Amino acid sequence: MKGQSARLTEPLVREGGRLRIATWDEALDRAANGFADAVKSGGPAAVGMFSCSKASNELNFLAQKFVRVAIGCNNIDSCNRT
Repeated sequence: MKGQSARLTEPLVREGGRLRIATWDEALDRAANGFADAVKSGGPAAVGMFSCSKASNELNFLAQKFVRVAIGCNNIDSCNRT
């Protein structure tokens, strides 16, 4: 898309190998189910998150809280050392 913005304005979900527009509820349910499936099949240690030191403190706090409370592990890191 030369000269045009390619910004997404609607959530997309993959179905049959193709992306299609979905509702926010459907997209968020799929994401939540994906995390739940990963934890169920591999335990909490199967999930990790990488956060960015350039994000706000509030966003990094939410990321670590999500991993520690919702997922149940401490697998979170950021690029603070760079």
